[in-house]
Amino acid sequence: MKFKRITAVLLAAGMMLGLAACGNTEKENEKKSANEKEAKQETEIQVFIAASLNTVMEDLAQKYEKEHPNVKITFNADSSGTLLTQIQEGYECDLFFSAAQKQMDMLEADGLVVAGTRANVVNNQVVVLTLKDSGTKVTGLSNLKDAKSIALAGGSVPVGKYTREALVNLGILEKTTDNSKITTEQISEALGGVEISEQDNVSKVLMAVTQGACEVGTTYYSDTYGYEDQVKILEKVSYDLTGNVIYPVCRVVNKEADEAQTEAAEDFRKFIISDEAKEVFESYYFDTDVE
Repeated sequence: MKFKRITAVLLAAGMMLGLAACGNTEKENEKKSANEKEAKQETEIQVFIAASLNTVMEDLAQKYEKEHPNVKITFNADSSGTLLTQIQEGYECDLFFSAAQKQMDMLEADGLVVAGTRANVVNNQVVVLTLKDSGTKVTGLSNLKDAKSIALAGGSVPVGKYTREALVNLGILEKTTDNSKITTEQISEALGGVEISEQDNVSKVLMAVTQGACEVGTTYYSDTYGYEDQVKILEKVSYDLTGNVIYPVCRVVNKEADEAQTEAAEDFRKFIISDEAKEVFESYYFDTDVE
């Protein structure tokens, strides 16, 4: 009996030791997993976005960073033409989200688009807008000449190019080999000498109108998000006049990026084209029904 009791005690002790060992192993595994998660390299990605994407992309970045705390997303927002020039000049960039195909085509021609990463994300629509209660006689592009002053983006800015295309298709401007090259002075002359304030990007056009510096301006429908109480949309310009206003995204060749940065850039690109992101874009007045 004594022998049996000793054996039972030894077995119990062995079991306790085994459980303790298992517990230690589990704790070690949990600690290892936590350390691995913590050590999942913190990285920062540079995302160049058209100015009209600024608000929606800040929202998407917050959602993404909440699930990926190791990734910091830094935006550079400006006109697509300015961003293209910066990339061509060697600015570090991981993702380019353009407001037009032209700039993306040029970047691809330079061999700076990572193969297989280009995708069309959203469509937008040019609008003519003014301050509420401005009393303007303008009803849309067809009678822009009735404005006292107009805020208009330059031809290298997608919204400026699309506006010029629409004015050409309306017969207000003469067609050229490259309508984006039509100058502000030529547009003013075609509109009877109306004062035009040329802006560097679509956000500055919106600012010129909302601050009362110009009576009317052309921006994108998405730019009116958050300004519904301040501005009045005089016309949503038909795609028949502007063509589709497609926004493509791509990964940019970045030889300075390490593995963690490259992986984060690709993962965020996939998030931008996901169904989850589509819902966010739609809430900011973008059209996600694109091919």
